[in-house]
Amino acid sequence: MDGEALHEVAARTALALPATEATAPFGEGALVYKVVGKMFVMTSELRGVPIVNLKCAPPHGAALVRDHEEITPGWHMNKRHWITLSPGAGIDETLVEDLVANAYELVVAGLPRAKRPIDPQRRRDES
Repeated sequence: MDGEALHEVAARTALALPATEATAPFGEGALVYKVVGKMFVMTSELRGVPIVNLKCAPPHGAALVRDHEEITPGWHMNKRHWITLSPGAGIDETLVEDLVANAYELVVAGLPRAKRPIDPQRRRDES
């Protein structure tokens, strides 16, 4: 997947999720996707290369970093809880969609129950 497609798929997937907004708190060139004010995805560039930072459970993140050349610990983020996707052959649309949805669900699960736009446990039970 090329960088333009990486950004497009991440943005489209994030914005399709309930109660999500796109913000630019770091200025032009970096879009932050939040659910109920909490960040779960950021699209930006690193040395001119489009990247996507995503919230990720530590064991899952470690496995992804181990298994994918294009996935590294989160750039400018907590490297235990965030990963960075870079363009490359090992990244496809389904993987990006799944990782964005997973990042969203992690953040929603950490919200107070009354503020959750969805119930992450119910969503898993329906799958």
